Amino acid sequence: MGTSGPLDLTLAIDVQYLQGKNKKFGNVNPGYVVYGIDWKPRRVFQVCKNRVAIESSYRVRTIVKAKTSSRNVVLRYLLPIISFLLKNIRVSLQWIFFSKIQRGPRTIDEDLFRFDLFLLFVWEGLRKKLKFVTFVTVLRSQW
Repeated sequence: MGTSGPLDLTLAIDVQYLQGKNKKFGNVNPGYVVYGIDWKPRRVFQVCKNRVAIESSYRVRTIVKAKTSSRNVVLRYLLPIISFLLKNIRVSLQWIFFSKIQRGPRTIDEDLFRFDLFLLFVWEGLRKKLKFVTFVTVLRSQW
């Protein structure tokens, strides 16, 4: 890119009045910074809303994606479904047990129940339930 001049960006803010939708009143003001697009704020919001959802799902998928080289189509589709299920279970647990008690909107403290810790709990639960072998009895030791 190598340009040294100023970069002109556009801030598109789409004011949306809730008017009792989902029993909520007031307004929300989603804003997006765009470059080189001459669209109305409503169109920017609609396009970006869809893109954010798509990119977020891909990011989540890569976090919990199982690595396989299997040619079995059922297995290749089953593993991402399980990963999304685990992610949704964690989000539900966060919403129930790790949301801050406060006035205003409900917020979640992400650091209290991280996804890697949740996966560790799931793995330990599976290990205990399925009685994985975690040690081997040795008859003779060289030390």
